[in-house]
Amino acid sequence: MNDRHRRMTALLVAGCFFMEILDATIVLTATPKIAESLHVPVTSTALIITAYLVTLAVLIPVSGWLTIRFGARRIFLTAIVLFTLASLGCALSTSLAELVVMRVLQGVGGAMMVPVGRLVVLAETPKSELLRTMAFIVWPALVAPVIAPLAGGLLTEYASWRWIFLINIPLGVIAFVFAWRLIQSRASGTAPPLDRAGFLLTGTGLAALTYSAHVIAEPSPSWTLVIVLGVAAAVLLTAAAWHLLRTPAPLVNLRVLRIPTLGNAMAGNIFFWLVVGAIPFLLTLLFQDVFGWSPVKAGAVVIGVFVGNIGIKPFTTPLLNRFGFRPVLIAATLTLSVTAVLSGFITAGTPIPLIAVLVVISGAARSTGLTAYSTIAFSDVPPDRMRDANTLAATVQQLGSGLGIATATVALRAGVPIGDWLPGRADAGTAYAVAFVVLALVGLGATVEAFRMHREAGDVLRAAR
Repeated sequence: MNDRHRRMTALLVAGCFFMEILDATIVLTATPKIAESLHVPVTSTALIITAYLVTLAVLIPVSGWLTIRFGARRIFLTAIVLFTLASLGCALSTSLAELVVMRVLQGVGGAMMVPVGRLVVLAETPKSELLRTMAFIVWPALVAPVIAPLAGGLLTEYASWRWIFLINIPLGVIAFVFAWRLIQSRASGTAPPLDRAGFLLTGTGLAALTYSAHVIAEPSPSWTLVIVLGVAAAVLLTAAAWHLLRTPAPLVNLRVLRIPTLGNAMAGNIFFWLVVGAIPFLLTLLFQDVFGWSPVKAGAVVIGVFVGNIGIKPFTTPLLNRFGFRPVLIAATLTLSVTAVLSGFITAGTPIPLIAVLVVISGAARSTGLTAYSTIAFSDVPPDRMRDANTLAATVQQLGSGLGIATATVALRAGVPIGDWLPGRADAGTAYAVAFVVLALVGLGATVEAFRMHREAGDVLRAAR
């Protein structure tokens, strides 16, 4: 695979990644219109979001085995077709039950699409080109959650909620055409027997954890259900880890975490993803619920995060080449936490240009951190372990992004009683201020992991600087 072919394949995978994440987040702003159109309570539409995210969480771990069993080309093309047709089915749904079924099918396609596509890129990319190549794949994870509130608001306000699914049709057709030309058909070897026990334990554990997170995010959560699901998730995932570390051919090979850079990156990445997923959501709520801004105005200001993401992109690789992964990750994680704290001091009277500067800096920290994490995770992984590392990284990424909104919701709910204990008079913005500080503390978990990283970690990727 030459440089141009590799770059085009990375952009293809990035485009598919964009569709997947946009679809997971854009629905949030459309749920009232969907409920009205389908004649169901707004609370029932939570199933539309939960069904998609739970399906992703359950099926991503099996993507590596499917790639060996059926080949990357076949799985990737099938995933694009399934995701696109399911999107059309979502747009044509006339009942909540139909829509939920179509969302599950979308989740099946999404669970295979991105991990398999990324594995194709990783398998053909030399270490010296990994940093630049991964930069192409990371941007959708940064862009999609930021533009989703504005895009969802515009589509539902001026067109129809069905268009949030219809926009996937042309994107899916384009992705299929390019995938047909770019993804080569190659033998994947003999697949080991499917680890059924690992699939059952991991899938049900991740499903319970993801579903509990979205129950928490509901306006009136059932805390009994949250506790039951949380305990079940803890028991199932503990049993899954015990099994996966002992079986000869595990569904998810946890032994790759013994590679220091991969283990360290996964630990820091989960903290970082939680904050990355939570901040745009919390800012949007602050602007609308406390400041009284319209969804379009709130979404337009949050777009500043996207500006920071894109603006720092040309400098990310030079920064990593110049200073190394450890210092850059320390700076990025600290900056994200500092901007989270400063976001808690925003008021309705804060000048919009000042808010814009803050969210742009936050976006730059997000972009730099995720690019560094996504690259250094694979820096020391040998080729024969790349599939295992990719499956694990995809699972951790989905878990972190899926729990981001729940983390923001828990932080916001905790902000109410904590705000009452603080000196001074609490107002509508106090809970948000406390929530942003809580998120900053979560982000410091990534900073701790960055400090624990070896000083020369990732230097093999800087050889071509």
